[in-house]
Formats: sequence, structure tokens, C-alpha cells
Amino acid sequence: MTATAVTAAPLAGTAVRAVGDTVPVRVAVSRLRALGCAVERVDGAPPATASAGRIDLLGTGGATSGCDVAWSTPDVPLTDERDVQAACGLAHLHGRARGGPRFLPVDYASVCAGVLTAQAVTAAALVLERGGPALRGSVSVAGAALLAVAPYVAEATATRGRAFLPETGEPPPFRSADGIRFEIETLDPESWLRFWRTLDAPRDAIATGWAPFQRRFATAMCPLPAALFATLASLPFEVVRDTARECGVGAVPLRPMAEVTDDGSASTWRPHAVDVPPAPALPAWSPTGPLAGLRVVEATNRVQGPLAGLLLTLLGADTVRVEPPGGDPMRGVPPLAGGLSARFAAFNRGKDAAECDLKSAGGRRAAVDLAVDGHVLLYNWPPGRAERFGLGAEDLAARAPGLVRVHADGWAGGEPDPGTPATDFLVQAHGGIADLLSDGADPAPSLVTLTDVLGGMIAAEAALAGLLTRARAGVGASARTSLVDAARLLRLAGRGTAHRPRAGTPPVADPVSVAEAFPAAFTTVHGVALPRAPWTFTTLEGEGAR
Repeated sequence: MTATAVTAAPLAGTAVRAVGDTVPVRVAVSRLRALGCAVERVDGAPPATASAGRIDLLGTGGATSGCDVAWSTPDVPLTDERDVQAACGLAHLHGRARGGPRFLPVDYASVCAGVLTAQAVTAAALVLERGGPALRGSVSVAGAALLAVAPYVAEATATRGRAFLPETGEPPPFRSADGIRFEIETLDPESWLRFWRTLDAPRDAIATGWAPFQRRFATAMCPLPAALFATLASLPFEVVRDTARECGVGAVPLRPMAEVTDDGSASTWRPHAVDVPPAPALPAWSPTGPLAGLRVVEATNRVQGPLAGLLLTLLGADTVRVEPPGGDPMRGVPPLAGGLSARFAAFNRGKDAAECDLKSAGGRRAAVDLAVDGHVLLYNWPPGRAERFGLGAEDLAARAPGLVRVHADGWAGGEPDPGTPATDFLVQAHGGIADLLSDGADPAPSLVTLTDVLGGMIAAEAALAGLLTRARAGVGASARTSLVDAARLLRLAGRGTAHRPRAGTPPVADPVSVAEAFPAAFTTVHGVALPRAPWTFTTLEGEGAR
């Protein structure tokens, strides 16, 4: 098999046995098949320790490594997606912007658990390639949900919930005079001001609206002044869109599911190999985690990229963040605990940092030197920026022939308009997720960062697949994942049943209560609950691996 073929299908020649017909197992099976794995489906009930299903990696010398999938953690007994959404805070957070608990009508926690399950199987295969033993992973749907809500839990435990006092106002989306529902986005306060002033919105409403708008990623709330909605409701969408373009703001209509077409990508992570000399073998495995002995160089910000880096760190990698002089500005975003932003800590615990001024030649050389010494380069810059920094695949091929480059992108070339910001809520709007989440009310994106979190998991999956390519074929790989991939995966999963009321559902928990109910899922640092690894791994001889 050629290196290019292995890059496209790093699990080619590998087979698994899947037990259980649940969403987590179906998602995991689809991810493994996309990576080239053969799947044998087996009827019957999984063992009691794997209440949601089980996947065995076959052909490991008589032993069966793989992953068990449960619904609950040992802390709280749970039996399905609705239980998980209630007990783990998803229903609270999804409903926070609209005044009360709301269950996601897609099996979001189960989809996330399926991706984490596929990661566990891929990590086990990588350990075997590195000379290690057969490992069995364990994942729970509750654990996947707790990872998704972890930044909200960190912020809430830093403030004991005081940051989320009720406020007046309604969240987006907006509606134009010609009846089009749409989302807007900008991360720049000057662009926000220019956009609204051009449209003659009241100055006090413009000023009042910026803080909740920029904080909605962290709070799952966005109470905006009524005057802003009235301003846009008086204008046709074409005027709003053209003004947005001129001011550096994205304006994206909410598309129905029926209008969304998939890109037909043959792979979930758009891989390609670089024609370079053979790479040296990866370091031998050590029993401190599946990725122990491997180094990740991470240049990311916000949610998707840092979460991908966190997952690789929690799998045992030594991760160093490339940050600007003075450090990532997100380090100082309140609330602080121990001098560090609680939300930043939730995504970046356990990582080192190196400050590089990428605007200078010396800073770019330092970043290249870091990448060359690593096994994975993970970044979420806009397309083309890595190449401008000298960190493109061809730039690094000669000095780092085995490097795995993962670009955690947003639109992956499918933006609705050139220059449209690639952020969670715009992707939900354009990707049909707002329509998918409609539960009788008008469609609206969730203010829980659904595609950011799932997109981070998919980027981590790409890194694992690339490392397996390196181990099996002796070459590096480049991958490009995106928030659009996360939206596509949710569309493929379709509507679930968690939003349908039934007796026996646990009480809906807020973020502080979640930390108290699931102590094993978090570690406390300076009074802030930060996420632990969503998997556990043991050797089949019973020795703990992580």
C-alpha cells in the first residue's frame, strides 16, 4: 500500500467488532469506516460495563483492545440521552438564553461520545504500532456531555454562578423587513459600531448590546436591546448584508435542512501526504497515556483549536502553545482564578507556552523550530496564514518529514460569502443546525457552542489518524477539518428524542450543580472545576494506562 493510500485510510487492514445499535456506536462505526477500518456488526447485548455499546479491535494477538461505551459515569446513574442532557447541564445551557431548560432535539452528547469512542480505538491501534500492549478504553455519553459543558462549568465555579444573573432582552436571530431570519457576527468592536451606526441604530442600544453579544460564546446568553432588532426589521436583508460586507461583519441567513448540500468529501479530514524522505519512527510507547512521548505544537485560539489540543494533551501528549508576546489575551478574560481566566484554563490545563512574535522574522523562525521538534502541528489560523509564516507543508517537509499538520478550519472553503467569519453560530445558521434544533418554535442556533466543541473533537481525531499514518507508513500527513464537518455530522445524526418529555428524567442541573454531582469528571484548581480526560484506558492485563 502506498503512503498516499495509508494517509487517506490509516486504519486500512484493521477490523473491529461492534456491539450495540445506539447513536454512539453508529457514529463511532462511521468514523472508523471513514478511516479505512472494516467493521463487523454483532447482534446481542453488550456487557453490563458497556451499557451503550462496545467496539473491539480485532487481530491483536488473541487479545481484544477497543472501547466500551456507557451512558453514565460512576457518579450518577443515567440511561439515555435525555437523562444525560438533564444531569450534565446541556438542557440548562441550551435553554438559558430563552428563559428555561430546553432539551436539544439532536442526540448531541451521543454524537460526541461516538467521536470520542472512535478516538479511543484509533489511539489503541497507535499504541500497538508503537510497540505497546492492547489497551481497552472506556467512554461515557455523560463524560462527553461534561466535556462539552466544561468551559461553562469552569466559569460558573469561578463565580459561583454570579456571572449568569438574569438579564432583559432577547437573543438573535434577527428578522429583516422581507422576512428573512439571519445571524450576524463580528469579533471586532469597531466593526460592530460601524455596522450599527451605518444603519442608524440608537447609540445607547449599540453600546449596551456589544457586551452580551461578545460574551455569548461564554455565557450561552445574548440579551440584546429591542432597538437593534427593530433597526434590522425595518430593512430588507439585501441592505443588511451589503452593509455588513462593507463593515467587516458577517450576515448569514438561517438555511433549512432541505437546502443544505454536503460537500461530498471522501474523507472526514481531507488528508494528503507530502513527498518527502521517510520519517524516523515514533518514540516507543510508555504507560502514561496513548500519546506519551509525543509532542504537539499548538497555535490556536477561542474554542475549537484549544479543545483539540486539550484532548491530545489528555491522551498524554506533551503540548506547547505558540502565543504572542505577553501571552494569549484570553488568559486575562474574567473571571480569573489564580491569576488566570477560568475559561482559558478549562481549554488549556496541562499545556506549556512559548511566546513567538509571528510578525517578526525571528519570531517566525522560533515557531518553525518548535514545529520541527514536534510530532503534531495544530493551528486554526485562516487559510493561507500558516504558509505566510513559513509553516506550510512544503516549508516543513525537508526538516520535519514525519510532521502531522492539522488545520482546524471553519468553512473549509464553503463560506456563504468571501470573508464571512467562521464562527459557531454562523455555521449553525448556514449549516442547517438551527433548523435541526427547531422544537416547535422558530428555528434558532443554540447558544451552546455545539460545532466548536464537536469540531475540536474532529480535529483531535485528525491528529490521531495522522499519527497512525506516520507510525504505519513512515510519512507525515496534512489534514484540514472544520466547523462545517461538525455541522455535517449533526445533520447526519438527525433529530433525536431527548426533547420529548417522559417520566423519570433527572432534574435539570446548572453548571455549579454539575461540578458537584460529577466530582470524578473534574479536577479543582484555585477553586475552579476543570475537565479531566473523557476516557480511561487499561491494559488487558489490568494495569492502568491513563
